[in-house]
Amino acid sequence: MIMKMKKRMIALLCGAMAVGMLSGCGSRSAASNQEAETQSAAEMAEAQETETEEERAEGRTLVVYYSAGGHTREAANMIAAAVGADLFELELTEPYTDEDLDWADSESRVSREHENEEERNVELVSTTVEDWESYDTVLIGYPIWWGIAAWPVNSFVEENDFTGKTVIPFCTSASSDIGDSGQLLEEMAGTGNWLEGQRFRSSASEEDVVAWVDSLGW
Repeated sequence: MIMKMKKRMIALLCGAMAVGMLSGCGSRSAASNQEAETQSAAEMAEAQETETEEERAEGRTLVVYYSAGGHTREAANMIAAAVGADLFELELTEPYTDEDLDWADSESRVSREHENEEERNVELVSTTVEDWESYDTVLIGYPIWWGIAAWPVNSFVEENDFTGKTVIPFCTSASSDIGDSGQLLEEMAGTGNWLEGQRFRSSASEEDVVAWVDSLGW
């Protein structure tokens, strides 16, 4: 009888030990899985950081624009969306009113500025772009005024260093071509690799904008 009880106790102890061992294996397995998941998450985060650093190294694209009536703004937004670029709008400290922009009125503000170049030095809210050095491609948009780029862009071009950057002008106009506007801005800048610009009609279509962006090889 005693022998039978000893055997039963031994059997129970063995069973308990086996369960404990299995439980321990399960805990170790769960811990291993958690460790693997943590390691995988860390590797993914590291890969994303590396990708971000590579993007910074390759540079980014910026679309700078001045828009008087909203047409250039529309084109700039479509270009930025097509190339994944950042936007920077040039704003005047004293914005033009509708009357100011009446080019048919010889006494309007833009007419006076056109006649007197000294008055074209309009003040902008800011010409400073955050992380300017990180951009290797800059597109500059503007409406055409009297065959040249609307002069609110002049201050931005003159006050920034385009060394090492590819610069691409674009404009919106009801009838005028881009003409020499891009070349004149290049002369003002004195730095940068300026490419041939593009003219869009006042109400540029997304199809036209995307077609032009595709022609740049992006």
